[in-house]
Amino acid sequence: MSEYYWCLTHQQVEDGSSCRAVDRLGPYDSPEAARGWRDRVEERHEAWKAEDERWDDEDDGDEG
Repeated sequence: MSEYYWCLTHQQVEDGSSCRAVDRLGPYDSPEAARGWRDRVEERHEAWKAEDERWDDEDDGDEG
């Protein structure tokens, strides 16, 4: 199975052999999945916000 990465330096899909690991996201199963990295990050972020009560806008942060 091939692995694909999104290179943050070059802003393109790569096979992982050309850039440093710190500069890439992945691995992904397909080039399309690697290109869609931002959508997945945003989906996960929104899900996390929905589950984490610290993001509750109605809470003014004062306790007690």
